[in-house]
Formats: sequence, structure tokens, C-alpha cells
Amino acid sequence: MDTRAALLYAAICGQTYVQFENEHSMFLMPPGYELVEPIKASAYDGVESVFGFILESADGYVVAFRGTSTPVEWISNSIARQTSYRYIKNGGLVHQGFVDIYASARDQLIGALGRLPACKPVTVTGHSLGGALAVLAAPDIAVNTIHGPPQVYTYAAPRVGDPQFALRYNRLIPKSWRIYNEFDLVPYLPPHIYRSPRTDEIYYYLHVKKDYKLSFKAGSVSANHILRNYFLKLAELEPAFAEQLCAFPPGWCPTAG
Repeated sequence: MDTRAALLYAAICGQTYVQFENEHSMFLMPPGYELVEPIKASAYDGVESVFGFILESADGYVVAFRGTSTPVEWISNSIARQTSYRYIKNGGLVHQGFVDIYASARDQLIGALGRLPACKPVTVTGHSLGGALAVLAAPDIAVNTIHGPPQVYTYAAPRVGDPQFALRYNRLIPKSWRIYNEFDLVPYLPPHIYRSPRTDEIYYYLHVKKDYKLSFKAGSVSANHILRNYFLKLAELEPAFAEQLCAFPPGWCPTAG
């Protein structure tokens, strides 16, 4: 794993939350980046909101998704029965709640990428639920756009699909890093074997590759999960670079709080 890239994309993920929380969907970008398009999606209630953005720099494109930010999105997270991943052949089964959110943004995302020249690499990134959306987006982008396989960096992502989905993902997306804290509960959800409380049907979940384990206890279940603490732990590996990265624009890295 490229630790500097992991720090950059973690900081960019932090701005997806700023975008959502700002009344005018404003957020900060690192030098050399510009906004291509915001990404809008809807959770269980069907109400559309900003879920991230597409950025462009001289080095490539970045698709970034935010994590859970509303009670309705927690409902979507809880819908862990599985449905077909229909965007690629033999795509296996995936989490119903996650893929419903992705489906609501999919046409906009694929359309926007289709308008961008295929002369730069694509990176897809996200934290928590955003990591799940990144995993769902990556094979779709690989197969159904002119850009080919993106690289993927996720943080604290839950499991997304069954072993068949994981197999297809791993074959299609060779550059993928799932960064997780061993003391964070979310990466262990849904469990490997999930029984639906509604139907009693059993579903099987498997993480995609490759994993990169962090180890920190931040004092609470929520603190073990938040992006800020992931960023700070990664920054310990490259302190000089992290300081340089966060210098401008001031406050754009997820270090406060």
C-alpha cells in the first residue's frame, strides 16, 4: 500500500462529510484539484442528497463517497439481505441496502465518467458506508466505462457481498486496499453468515482484497470508527508528508475534533 496515497484519499474522504454538512455543499480541495461533479444519491426514504463528488487533477480522477450521516441511512445499512449485482456478468450477490443507494447514483456517476477523457487513472475511495459504495462502484467502472479498472482505497468499510462477488471484484480490481482498524466493529459487519430476521434466509458475506490492518483504541466504539482517527493513525507512518499535505488549504485534513 502507498501510505501517502492512503493519507491523501483519507483527507479527500473527510471532505465528503463537509460537503454534506455545508448548507451550500461547499468543501475544500487539495491544490491542483477541481470539482468535476457532485454525486447525489438517496437512501431508504428516496430523498436525494449529496453523497460525494468527482474530482480531477493532472494526475487523475477521484470518485469519493461519504459514510452514514442520517437516521434513514442507518435503515439502509440494516437491510442486509442480498440481491444480484447486475452491473457485471456473474457478479454474485450484494447487500440490498448498500446497492440500492449505489443504484440511485449510478447513472449520474457512469455518465459523468463517460464524459471524461480516458487519459488519466481513476481512484475510487470512501469511508464506512462510503467504502461499501466505492466497492460497488469499482467493478461497474471497470467494465462499463472507457477508463478500465480503477484503484480503490477504502476506510472502515463493511462487507459488501457474497464470495462470488468478492471473487469477481478481486479479479477485476487488482489495485484495491481495504484499510481497517482491528478494534472497529463496522469492518466485521455484516457477519460472514447472516440470517435475515424477516425471512430466516441465510446469506454469506466475504470481504474483498486486499486488507491493510491498523490497530488503535480511541476510547469508544464510535471513536474507533471515525475517519479522523484513521487519518491520524496513518499520519504516524508518514508524519512529515502528513504535515505537508495538511498545510494548505488550512483545515482541510480531518485532524480537528
